[in-house]
Amino acid sequence: MLEAGFWGLVGGSALMVGALLAWFLDLPKRLIAGVMAAGSGVLISAVAFDLMDEAFTQGGLAAAGGGFLGGALAYTLANIAVSRAGARHRKRSGFNPAESQPAATANGGLAIAIGALLDGVPESVVIGVSLLDGTGVSLVTVAAVFLSNLPEGLSSVAGMKRAGRSARYVFGVWGTIALASGAAAMLGHAALADAPPEVIAAVTAVAAGAILAMLVDTMIPEATEEAHEASGLIAVAGFLFAFVLSKLAE
Repeated sequence: MLEAGFWGLVGGSALMVGALLAWFLDLPKRLIAGVMAAGSGVLISAVAFDLMDEAFTQGGLAAAGGGFLGGALAYTLANIAVSRAGARHRKRSGFNPAESQPAATANGGLAIAIGALLDGVPESVVIGVSLLDGTGVSLVTVAAVFLSNLPEGLSSVAGMKRAGRSARYVFGVWGTIALASGAAAMLGHAALADAPPEVIAAVTAVAAGAILAMLVDTMIPEATEEAHEASGLIAVAGFLFAFVLSKLAE
């Protein structure tokens, strides 16, 4: 359980890394979008080859398919709520004051933080579940979670700074969410340690559906907006990296 918490914290720590980089450096928007595109490719590979394939093997088509659709539906409903509260562009790699984005407001900054927690919990639970078979953590999943969290930390700090938030507040928020990611991985591991294969399969599929819905709703559109000429190629490279890593780990 402690190992699950550690790897969940590693994945969540990307939020703090991104926040630190954005606070002290003025990074090109296209660079951040490129990281987001690569993370999208890695996550798609993880969903297809690590999560759904494992869910089908453990629980069959009904558990895998039902959980997958249920996770996507739950994420979509929650995402609509936080988006209307000001977190629609929480993964956006830059800020244009002329657009008067909600992320520039104090409430928008808080909504972004809640949205980051919404994005991170399914990913962290998957990290905890990946340790249940005794073969060690899935490095592909950890890499995918890290790469998806990094641009979120990078992009959201701009809105919080423009809302007048202090460094203590900003890093306190992201540090808390990083710790919550570790806690989610620990709880996922502990809660499912003695669960039957069908339940583990359904939970894994729920997380997979939520992650894929998150990709299509937030990461891919924001990555394409800034790096549209190369976003597809970068995503393919990320997918291939994760695919090769998964095969080497077998």
